[in-house]
Amino acid sequence: MADHLINILAIESSCDDTAAAVLSNGKILSNIVATQEVHKQYGGVVPELASRAHQQNIVPVIHQALEMANIDKKDLSAIAFTRGPGLMGSLLVGTSFAKSLAMGLEIPLIEVNHMQAHILAHFIEEEGFDKPEFPFLAMTISGGHTQIVKVSDYFDMEVIGETLDDAVGEAFDKSAKILGLPYPGGPLIDKYAREGDPKAFQFTKPKVDDLNFSFSGFKTAVLYFIQKKTKEDPEFVEKNLKDICASIQYTIIGILMDKMKKAVKKTGIIQVAIGGGVSANSGIRQALVDAEKKWGWKCFIPKFEYTTDNAAMIGIAGYHKYLQKDFADFSVTAQSRYKI
Repeated sequence: MADHLINILAIESSCDDTAAAVLSNGKILSNIVATQEVHKQYGGVVPELASRAHQQNIVPVIHQALEMANIDKKDLSAIAFTRGPGLMGSLLVGTSFAKSLAMGLEIPLIEVNHMQAHILAHFIEEEGFDKPEFPFLAMTISGGHTQIVKVSDYFDMEVIGETLDDAVGEAFDKSAKILGLPYPGGPLIDKYAREGDPKAFQFTKPKVDDLNFSFSGFKTAVLYFIQKKTKEDPEFVEKNLKDICASIQYTIIGILMDKMKKAVKKTGIIQVAIGGGVSANSGIRQALVDAEKKWGWKCFIPKFEYTTDNAAMIGIAGYHKYLQKDFADFSVTAQSRYKI
């Protein structure tokens, strides 16, 4: 631990949430998120509207984060920001703001990889939550990513499995759309699944080599299944919604857990952590709790507010980079694709 206060302001703007957090020696003092409602009517995130909303939200969100943390910007040690991956227009807002603020305050700038931050969220000081020990396996599951990562140190990460096409969050949202549920549909599938029979309908799991994933065939299977059944009975979805949701969720969780079992067997690492928006899913969280009992894994499930995009995870990644004096140059630019 540092012998003096390291105060970091963190900024996250990779998709449609504008977020800012203040951390002092790795402890969260504030974590503010402004969500954008505008995308709901379009059934998905509209990049142009997202970047405009970030421009409107970024100043008030940062102001609120500093105020809540009771820290003056003169007392900041560094500014951490999401460099990528994400939507280019959204990333540019956060990147430009972070650069100009750090320049104005004459303090270091720290660039953070959004996907690394999802994993490092497990190191946020939080009562009642254990931290994984290195090495551990992390499964990052979100609307844009599905990866299995071997984590040997804070910034020594290796992707050992990933999706070849669509991400798991997309599989949830597209399935929900097929069922006529509003965007974002993933949480709604989770909600209805709790009251349905997970074995009511069977969907085949895609056969993909090694530790990689594929969800495009699964989405097509759901589409054809619903088309066929609604032809026979136009009210099929209405009558069976809970069972359909439970069956979809059961299949997706099965796909994820099969690969995780394979990864544990292959690496011999039994410490397993999850991160990313889809790790808020209650079925996935329960599957990991069960895995501890069944297979003797040690599982790490993040607090809900650290699963979706937030700046606290950017801050904790920034804090560990600060300790290593790993600062960014002011010529740094946003990157929509940014590998771990």
